[in-house]
Amino acid sequence: MSETNPGIPCLGELTVGHASAPKGAARRGPACDFAEARVWDALGGGWQCLHGCYCQQGVSIEWHDFACDKPRDWARSFHPGSVELCLNVSGHARLTWGKESLLLGPVTVGLYAVADEKLSAWRLPGARHQFLTVEYSPGFLERHLTGHEATLHPVVRLALRQHRDAAMVAPPVRLPTHWRKGIERLRLPPVTGSAAALWYQSKALEVMAEFFFAPVNKDGGGGSRQQQVSRQRVERVIGILSQRLVEPPALKELGREVGCSSYYLSRTFSREMGMTIPQYLRQIRMERAAELLKSGKFNVTEAALEVGYNSLSHFSLAFCKTMGCCPGLYPLGLTRSTGMKPTPGLRPASATHRQ
Repeated sequence: MSETNPGIPCLGELTVGHASAPKGAARRGPACDFAEARVWDALGGGWQCLHGCYCQQGVSIEWHDFACDKPRDWARSFHPGSVELCLNVSGHARLTWGKESLLLGPVTVGLYAVADEKLSAWRLPGARHQFLTVEYSPGFLERHLTGHEATLHPVVRLALRQHRDAAMVAPPVRLPTHWRKGIERLRLPPVTGSAAALWYQSKALEVMAEFFFAPVNKDGGGGSRQQQVSRQRVERVIGILSQRLVEPPALKELGREVGCSSYYLSRTFSREMGMTIPQYLRQIRMERAAELLKSGKFNVTEAALEVGYNSLSHFSLAFCKTMGCCPGLYPLGLTRSTGMKPTPGLRPASATHRQ
């Protein structure tokens, strides 16, 4: 294995030099013992290495485009000790670490550091997933960021200090408009050959410069006061809903509890999370129901009641749309569309949230 990541499968090597190779040209063998292409092939494909090799160069830029009819274990592609930035164009992902969890929605940016404590990450069914990731090794971060710790984003700062006992995840932020266009440019670089490698390296550094440093306003804090308040309100709503799945408060009551009008709260939540409050509530209800069914201690009717559904037909319809199979088939690991068993160990993400 590589010196950067001893004993851990390398990601991104099999296709290094392949994506840009002329059609019909002979493929070179992988630079390292393992390649992420094999991981994604096992998960159904939908992965393309645009640039780099985590083990050999300390950075990799990858494009993902797929649909799934059941939760897909995204965390299988993470390197322990790495910092990854996800520019999420479409699709939802659940990231869970310790007792905390968050949802990464469409048109958002996710930043997370993978540590010895397992970071659970699941791509959720029901939508097309399109996202670009840039993954950095500890050595790459040290070479470029040492001496700038005081101005770094807390997640990056702790990762640079090699606090590897616990995973760290930043609250998602909206994907800037210029990066929505920039993603397409990364997929179709303006230069080729050796120039493309240099161009991609500059883009990897550009991503660090824009997202790895804490924004500072006039009062010295991160982000505007309005942005901070909006995020706090969304976090508060997430906490309330996760604690009151059976009898969730109405939108008007939620607004009173977090200190704003229901109309403003609805707009704020949709902007920050990429989905409406009812959509989010259904998502975490179905995730919780999936856990109950998988435990074998609850039948379909009991699971429905546990998450606040009195109508079995409404529950079954919501479960099928969210999890990709009927609730009665879920404990068996069968999907409605294929009737085949999913990848061993595949299960839905935890629905626990920050309390």
